[in-house]
Order: sequence, then C-alpha cells, then structure tokens
Amino acid sequence: MRLIRQRPVYLTASVGTFTFCIVFFLTFFREGIPHDLPIGIVDNDCSSLSREIRRQLDVTELGKTCIFGNYREAREALQTGSINAFCVIPENFSEDVQAGRQPVFTFYVNSLYFVGGSLAYKDVLTMANLASGAVQREILTAKGMDKTEMAGMLQPIVIDAHQIGNTTTDYGVYLTNVLLPGILELIIILVTVYSTGAELKYGTSRHLLEKAGNSTITALTGKLVPYTILFLILGLTCNIILYRWADFPLEGNLPDMAVGMILFVLACEAVAIFIVGTIPVLRTAISVSAIYSVLAFSMAGFTFPVEAMPPYIQGISVLFPLRHYYLFYVQEAIFGAGFGGWWEEAVHMGVFLFLPFLVLKRLGKAYRRLDYPRN
Repeated sequence: MRLIRQRPVYLTASVGTFTFCIVFFLTFFREGIPHDLPIGIVDNDCSSLSREIRRQLDVTELGKTCIFGNYREAREALQTGSINAFCVIPENFSEDVQAGRQPVFTFYVNSLYFVGGSLAYKDVLTMANLASGAVQREILTAKGMDKTEMAGMLQPIVIDAHQIGNTTTDYGVYLTNVLLPGILELIIILVTVYSTGAELKYGTSRHLLEKAGNSTITALTGKLVPYTILFLILGLTCNIILYRWADFPLEGNLPDMAVGMILFVLACEAVAIFIVGTIPVLRTAISVSAIYSVLAFSMAGFTFPVEAMPPYIQGISVLFPLRHYYLFYVQEAIFGAGFGGWWEEAVHMGVFLFLPFLVLKRLGKAYRRLDYPRN
C-alpha cells in the first residue's frame, strides 16, 4: 500500500484509466446508434417520384441526404469519406416505373467504414424496398384492386422479428458490456505484472520474501490483496453503473453478475502471475501481457463469432478469461439463465486460478537469486 501511495502509476493506470474509459464509452454511445449518416443522391430524373424518394430517405432515422449534381462529384465525396453511400436515380425513372420497364436504382456503399457503411446500406435498401412497394401499390390501386388482395401481393410473407437482449439495436449495449471488462482485464494483467515484476527490477524481492517468512505464496498473497480489492471495486462499480445507472438490459440479477466479475478479476490476476513467473523479466513480461490482453478482444467472440473461426483458433479462445466472461454475460444478462446457464463458465474461470501454482517455484527462485537482466 505504501508503494501504491508513493508511485502514482498504479492508481493512474488502474483507477484513472478505467474511469476515463467508462466516461468515454458511455458518452460516446449515449445515442445508442449513429444518426444522420450522410448519404448522397444523384437525381438524373428530377420527377415527383424521385423527389419523393429523396424526401423518404432524408426523414429516416439513420440517413441525411446530400444532393450532388453528377456521378463524379458523389464518387469523389464517397472516396474522401464525406459520405457513407450515394444513390443514382437514372433518367426517365418515373416514366419507366409507370410503364413497368423496371428501371435500375443504383447505390454505392463505402464498406471500409464498417459501421457507417453497413448502416447506410441497410437504410438505402430499406428505403428502396419501401419505394418499390409504394409504386406497386399505386399501380394495383389504378387497376381497381382492393387493399386485402393488394396486401397479399405486396407482402406475401409477414416478418415477425425479435431482437433478443437489445431490442433497440443500441451499439452501446452491444459493445460496452464487453469492451469495459476487456479494458479491465488489460489493466489487471498489466498492473499485476508490473507490481510483481518491479520487485525483481528494483532488487527488492529478497526483502519482500524476508517480510513474508521466505514463503513465496505468502509474499504474493500479501502483495496482491490491495490490488485485488481495488480491481474488485472497479469491476463491481462498473456493473452497478451499467445495469443500474445506465439501465443496460439485464434479464438476470446483479448479484450473479457480481459473482462472474469476482471470478473474472481473480482469473486475470492468475494469468498475470503465470506470465511473470514464466518470464521473470519485467520488460518482456509487460510486452507479453499487452499482446495477450489485446488478443482477448478478438478471441472473446462479441464482434466476430468464435464458432465461425478456424478450429485451431476456437481452441485458443478458451485461454482468455474474457471469452468465458462474455459467455457468462450472455447467459446471465441476456437470457437470465441463472446458475444452470453459466456454471460451466464459472468453472472455466476457476481453472485459471491454478496457473500460479505451475510457476510458483520458478518465481520464488527468481525472487531469491535476482539472476536476470534488469535493463
């Protein structure tokens, strides 16, 4: 505790960094989903129908139309990132529609910006389908068909969609629930590796062992108790902020989420001890910890499903506590499955707690001998 007080890096790297990330992500995603994405329109028809399409696209929640005089201007704007997509309404568009000649409505999407491109694509495609249905409705009405017969032709299959766990398609709910624990994992592993490895770097490990009665287990336990309490406070506070203050969806209950967070924190600390015990050189251990922690975001499976990854990658994913915490979160927060749904993930996170015992002897020897490069 004296070292934590004397070296600001510990509190800055843990409390300061995590507080900043919580504030940043909760404010960054405060609107839930991007709004008013710039979408270009090249109207070569200038008819009442094309103007109606422009208005319909402009009033959608996601899109905000930008009018361009020709294709070249719209293409340059797309390539420079000024817009996410643009549509080209061909000449004689209205006449071809009324004559049944199937005019081609073309749109281009910049998928390099994944979120903006995919949302713009969805918005334009939805608007195009609605416009097509509106045109067919006018034609069928002109032929004297009643609304009942018309509905079956315009929409032969009615879609009943249920978005489980995130009914509003809120990107904050989708990302923040796993990004913040992932950042916490990064903080825990780096700070734990630094705090235990610094004893080697500054040559104070023998003094630490003397205070601990020459017991490596006692030394590590006493060393990590303050950090464990600090990390648990950060993790549990994060849960309270997400599921009580920010009102993120939670089908289960907060005490169960607290159990998962406690296991997650302990598993991350165990991984950190395993790393520093395997590589008792601070600079190398820090580098390995950073690589491992960053890979956890990809291996968790919340952005790209692990089941779709190659088989050997699927096997590697179980080596990251964040993967198991994510599966725990899905069962408890989204489905509210309770203990019966997440007990396996709790066991998996508990297995990580045995990792320090594999390197305890090696780390104790390094603490006693101090035979390692310090620079």
